[in-house]
Amino acid sequence: MDISGAATGRWLGLVTAVWVQCISGNNYTFSNYSDALKTLMGLTQLQLNNLSVAKDIGKAFGIVAGLASDRLATPIILLIGSLEGLVGYGAQWLVVRQSIRPLPYWQMCIFLCMGGNSTTWMNTAVLVTCIRNFRRNRGPVSGILKGYVGLSTAIFTDICSALFSDDPASFLFLLAVVPAVVCTTAMLFLRESPPEDVEAEDDGTDSQYFGVINAMAVVIAVYLLAFDLTGKHGAVVSRVFAAVLLLLLVAPVAVPIHIALKSICRSGIREKADVEDGGGTRRRRPEIGEDHTIVEVVKTVDFWVLFLSFLCGVGTGLAVMNNMGQMGTAMGYTDVSIFVSMLSIWGFFGRIASGTVSEYFIKVGVAGLANRLGASSLDFVLAYGRTLDNCNKCLNGWHGKHGTPRPIWNAVSQLLMAAGYVVMAIGMPGSLFIGSVVVGLCYGVRLAISVPTASELFGLKYYGLIYNILILNLPLGSFLFSGLLAGILYDAEATKTDGGANTCVGAHCYRMVFVVMAFVCLVGVGLDVLLAHRTKELYRKIYSTKRSKNMKAAVSARH
Repeated sequence: MDISGAATGRWLGLVTAVWVQCISGNNYTFSNYSDALKTLMGLTQLQLNNLSVAKDIGKAFGIVAGLASDRLATPIILLIGSLEGLVGYGAQWLVVRQSIRPLPYWQMCIFLCMGGNSTTWMNTAVLVTCIRNFRRNRGPVSGILKGYVGLSTAIFTDICSALFSDDPASFLFLLAVVPAVVCTTAMLFLRESPPEDVEAEDDGTDSQYFGVINAMAVVIAVYLLAFDLTGKHGAVVSRVFAAVLLLLLVAPVAVPIHIALKSICRSGIREKADVEDGGGTRRRRPEIGEDHTIVEVVKTVDFWVLFLSFLCGVGTGLAVMNNMGQMGTAMGYTDVSIFVSMLSIWGFFGRIASGTVSEYFIKVGVAGLANRLGASSLDFVLAYGRTLDNCNKCLNGWHGKHGTPRPIWNAVSQLLMAAGYVVMAIGMPGSLFIGSVVVGLCYGVRLAISVPTASELFGLKYYGLIYNILILNLPLGSFLFSGLLAGILYDAEATKTDGGANTCVGAHCYRMVFVVMAFVCLVGVGLDVLLAHRTKELYRKIYSTKRSKNMKAAVSARH
């Protein structure tokens, strides 16, 4: 098989996966149309939050998508997700557009649940396929894909603001139709590559291509940020903005085009790398790092530590995202779209940076960083390494030269997230803006780091199902922190309105919610440090393996 042709197919698949991720973050956009639902249906804040929980409960049924990922082709999984989203968001669009009368509350819960579940099919299709296609670069792949999910909220919000003046009905129309169109395109190109082609990937070249796609993503994020921070825009400027944004989103296709042209111009044929013989499988309890069945996964302590720490981070983050509309109103803002966009854009930066940075520190460690920075920076790096050692004595001998365990980055992100909640609890001027940036950034880190961590701990064979069990934390966290904690404490502070709903104005409305969530994040920090301690030997082995492969590649390149 032509390895260069296979590489073109893998990268074209990754680009179409990026497009799917650009439209699969619609679950985080509830704040953009929640006020319209609350007004039309005459809901209290607790009832509105429970609608949001119903949306997130849809992700609990992602287990079905996980099971299907081992049995159905990627295009079929994408088709199911796009059709389900079309129905779920289409029904909400008809209600908000007032084409039909408001549906009974339980029916709205079902349609929101369908909309939420649709993204699990899309995410499962692209994550499982791309991580298997780029298994030696799981961190960068996870960071890129999850990063574009983070941008999707800002993409939808800003396009709707530019073209439809923030009309919630038009926004829901986009959520219903655009994913169906994009997924149809992805069905043509996103395929899982044969294992022998994946093993033949050029790690050095791949790193360059990942860097190009990362750079394009950063340009898009900065472009969105500039549009959000420059205030209101006229019709012409808004249309130009939307057109340029679409061109930027298409730009990553230049990577597979470049690979294809390079393949055509290449005169020699690259020899295939030897495929390692996996041998027979012994019926024994797998070690961490080997392929686990679902039963074996749930019997491990490491899974439950990862599961609970993930709950602490994403559960509290979802509470902010789902309630941002009401939080903004409570703080005196009439337009909260800027905060929704900040959560999305900074979530992107957290996702894309953490995936690449965590992968780098696994591959080179602190000692490798010292070598790359040179002698002039050696003292700084050694000081950094000593600081890590001092701060992580509980890791019983782990130090940076062995490769940094990914869970350490989760611990750092949750510590920052706790600080963000404290700032929001204080309620000083600008605290909501600062909080949305910090929470978005740390939420993005949490998602991007946990995805490759799960694959490294429990293997890729059943990864689709393992991933969807892990993200059960999304509906669970939404129920605990958004539906119960935020809903009940807000209603306790709110006053009734004439329509039967309620409202609250002032920093006190959500202060206790933020205090509780800050404490929960500190618990998550402890769990992440514990997981780093338990997996230090695994990451030492990963570091040694990557280092050995890089040295062999360097020797081969010299010859």
